[in-house]
Amino acid sequence: MRIRGLEVREGTLANDLPYYALGTGAPLVVLRWFTPAHANPAGLTRGVELRVLAPLARHFRLYAVGRAPGMAQGTTMADIAARHAEALRAEFGGPVDVMGLSSGGSVALQMAADHPDVVRALVVAGAAHRLTPNVRRLQRRYTEAVAAGRRGLQHQAVTAASSPAGQALAGALLWLLDPLVRPGDPRDMLAFARAEDGFDLTGRLADVVAPTLVLGGERDLDYPVELFRETAEGIRDSRLITYPGLGHLGTFRSGRFAADVTAFLAGTGPGGSGEIARTTS
Repeated sequence: MRIRGLEVREGTLANDLPYYALGTGAPLVVLRWFTPAHANPAGLTRGVELRVLAPLARHFRLYAVGRAPGMAQGTTMADIAARHAEALRAEFGGPVDVMGLSSGGSVALQMAADHPDVVRALVVAGAAHRLTPNVRRLQRRYTEAVAAGRRGLQHQAVTAASSPAGQALAGALLWLLDPLVRPGDPRDMLAFARAEDGFDLTGRLADVVAPTLVLGGERDLDYPVELFRETAEGIRDSRLITYPGLGHLGTFRSGRFAADVTAFLAGTGPGGSGEIARTTS
């Protein structure tokens, strides 16, 4: 299959993790943001994801990986990270570069801390070592509304915009879009939201030994800049880049995003710069 001029191969990794692969070069595993369904995205949601990934596919063989369907209630983030680690060991046979987007960043950080043998270098984009109480509350409202058969996507407006007026407009639009992206079975996303609700690596960031890049927008209302900074400061070999004026989704849409990720990962390879200095720009 070809999408946006790129050859795309779809499949399933061990532990039933859905993925698609595209691009050429060294492998880069991308752990997806919060998704309504635990399956490879289609239609509108795939288009949004590919707009972020396509520039990186010129430099890497990307493996966009989602969570497994049939997630049991009571699953923890450590459980999810362990299943991802097993799948990546089976697929690659050694450490691989990993990038986590938003909620995928939570999974990536947990995996890097619990299973350091799996992660060669780590990129955490639009995510931090814990969620804020506000994000927990809004994510809970969204998933519980959808699980009850009500529209809930408007609760994600804080992710889509960084100003009160923008959030009001985004909330109205998301309310209208809700039926188009509502999953047939919401139990998976509800189980994942509850797992992420308990995610907190405070005090464990020193267990992340992979060179790490933390990327975030200065106007991200999901994750304040202080959380990005705490995450980077807690990891010995780390770099922090913040994007002025950008919110949560703006991080992934930044014209610098792909270049910053590519430069960082190139610097951690053979002949690279070694220790990554902490900087904010």
